[in-house]
Amino acid sequence: MVRIGIDLGGTKTEIVALSPDGRELLRRREPTPQGDYRATLETVAGLVAFAEARTGGRASVGIGIPGSQSRLTGCIRNANSTCLNGKPLRRDLEVLLGREIRLANDANCFAMSEAADGAGAGAETVFGVILGTGVGGGVVVGGHLLTGANAIAGEWGHSPLPLPTAEDLPLPTCYCGRHGCIETWLSGPGMAADHARRYGGTLDAARIAAAAATGDRTCEATLQRYEARLARSLAVVINLLDPDVIVLGGGLSKLERLYINVPAHWGEHVFSDQIVTRLRPARHGDSSGVRGAAWLWPVGEEAR
Repeated sequence: MVRIGIDLGGTKTEIVALSPDGRELLRRREPTPQGDYRATLETVAGLVAFAEARTGGRASVGIGIPGSQSRLTGCIRNANSTCLNGKPLRRDLEVLLGREIRLANDANCFAMSEAADGAGAGAETVFGVILGTGVGGGVVVGGHLLTGANAIAGEWGHSPLPLPTAEDLPLPTCYCGRHGCIETWLSGPGMAADHARRYGGTLDAARIAAAAATGDRTCEATLQRYEARLARSLAVVINLLDPDVIVLGGGLSKLERLYINVPAHWGEHVFSDQIVTRLRPARHGDSSGVRGAAWLWPVGEEAR
């Protein structure tokens, strides 16, 4: 059966159709209706109809969203596409499409994609990390996405930064209302804010990295602090999950130095005499989220 994946983002909605062996059959992107829940549902339905017309049959549908579904209410929570919050998105789409669908956080979809046929293919346990405008994570064990009792498995970005040092204080406030969340340090805006607090200016993460590469000492120091914080944060993941592979996605994952420098640091904090966990960049890059939504339906399973 053809598997359809949809990445329902704040500004764009993207669809991909995959063959049973993971080959991409089609891809299309449309603007997401801003603040209009009903129009968003219709956009998704229209894209599914388009894909099925092109691929010649009924398909399974998986959807990645920038939030999660509450187990308590069945409604969406914590989505930056705020028109989704408090809405029974899965139920409404199942009625509209006339079938069961699968719904997951976009970071979980990223992890699923990379575990299925990406940088973590063949590994028993994969932890997928998004390092971009925000910080997210997802866990795949034995080819199955781990959701958790509270539907927050892998919600790594809103754990506190481990072992804060004097240079980490005072702990910055996160938009979630907590202080010192990993996201406030390891997101792109988090790196920029850390640099600005120390040296002033308005450099974003990309320009900090570019300046460090040309020998700017302040930008190099900012990247070294970033790497040390990322290493401490991932060491906690290794101690808890002991993953075979940690895959990085998002804009900051393109910093090649992370794959050398972070593992060089994390050994100080991992409770083992050897560390064989591999740190890898995403194989599918920016396409991993939408591909992972399609992979929410493993081979052999069919929508009812």
